Amino acid sequence: MATVRFCPACLSRTSPSTLLRPSRAAAQAAFTRTFSTTPSQSLQASSPLAAVQSANAAKYKRKDLPTSSKKRKGRTTYSTPDLKNAIQFSLVDAMRYLRAAEVGVAPTISKYELHIKLKTPKNGAVVRNRMRLPHPVKTDLRICVIAPPDSSVGKAAKAAGASLVGEEHVFDMIREGKIDFERCICHTDSLAKLSKSGVARILGPRGLMPSAKTNTVVKDVSTSVKDMVGASEYRERAGVIRMAIGQLGFTPEEMQRNIRAFVEALKKDMAGLSDRTAKEIHEVVLSSTHGPGLSLSGEFRSADSVPTADLSTL
Repeated sequence: MATVRFCPACLSRTSPSTLLRPSRAAAQAAFTRTFSTTPSQSLQASSPLAAVQSANAAKYKRKDLPTSSKKRKGRTTYSTPDLKNAIQFSLVDAMRYLRAAEVGVAPTISKYELHIKLKTPKNGAVVRNRMRLPHPVKTDLRICVIAPPDSSVGKAAKAAGASLVGEEHVFDMIREGKIDFERCICHTDSLAKLSKSGVARILGPRGLMPSAKTNTVVKDVSTSVKDMVGASEYRERAGVIRMAIGQLGFTPEEMQRNIRAFVEALKKDMAGLSDRTAKEIHEVVLSSTHGPGLSLSGEFRSADSVPTADLSTL
């Protein structure tokens, strides 16, 4: 039998309210235990599922990365090297070194190439055009003209230097994969037939599909053919414009005239895009087919340059 804590006589003299009311110290201790725990702790104590969810939340909580490891914002413009301490050459000196790199190569095979680096944003409009240099680099350009061969337009295109003129038989050759031309011009009256022929999927990836945007859908076909024979195309890619500027056998004076004409045409193109994209020439580099790229200083010759007559013959 369990030991009785209070005797019956004491219990008879104690009122029920005294037994049910806790002491002040006990009530204070219960209050402390109740409000000293956080809601999450009380939730964990009351529910095992809540405890697991709280542990997962703490496990997958996003941690603040240090400033050095945060992803940096990408550049909005193409990088341009500092030319303050760069080694630059005059045109005569650059041609002399590039000819030394092309020793043993036929003068008609190797060519001078001009690379113009621009200060321009990445998402801006690009420069694209075609021009005829004072001294053409390539004069054996094969041009196809989409026009009726027996018409006056077709005969004028043939007389101007077009290597291929026609409509249906030209479309058949393209479908068979016989593309023996490097440029394609379409007369405005033949544009509908060209669109229905289905050759756009073949000419488009090769950059040969005529369009009004590239000035290859014209009314005066003969004039366009004359302008295109010996003309060179250039287009901006990743902030750089590249174009063949001369043959290896060109004299420094001929190269100077070609470079000057190209830079002036490029400035006009950039002025036409100034309302949409601001562009500026940063660096001009001259290279050859097998030679390095040499940054030009803008001078024709320096004090130590060889006579231009030495570079006039190979």
